[in-house]
Amino acid sequence: MKVVVIQGPNLNMLGHREQNIYGPMKLDDIHSQMESFAKQSGVEIEFFQSNLEGEIVDRIQECLGDADGIIINPAGYTHTSIAIRDAISAVQIPTVEVHISNIYSREEFRKKSLIAPVCAGQIAGFGPFSYHLAMIAIIQIMNEIQHMKSSKNR
Repeated sequence: MKVVVIQGPNLNMLGHREQNIYGPMKLDDIHSQMESFAKQSGVEIEFFQSNLEGEIVDRIQECLGDADGIIINPAGYTHTSIAIRDAISAVQIPTVEVHISNIYSREEFRKKSLIAPVCAGQIAGFGPFSYHLAMIAIIQIMNEIQHMKSSKNR
């Protein structure tokens, strides 16, 4: 099983930007923790970060036939990107949306996710631990799909 983790704009600045909201942990540290958990779980994991919407759309499309699950933090594109939403919908790969901060306790414009309706679920507000919870969720979803497929083939 393979999971692709897609990180949106400004997440490369974690550890430097707005530590009062996002904390001091850097993106590489989050990825390192996710990699350890994936290894323990027997899951292949790949990371991608871009500040450009089109590159994120391209990476989602590249997951078709290559990945079993996607974890995405669309960051600022959460509230604006129909293109990312449409790409997730098109590939039909189980996807979990993740946010470090609780987007529902912030500015009004952050409370609406265009991405969430096409995802299996959304995890927000647990700081960097949100990614660990997203890993647990996507692995569970992928295992359920595998179980259903194997039951169907019996």
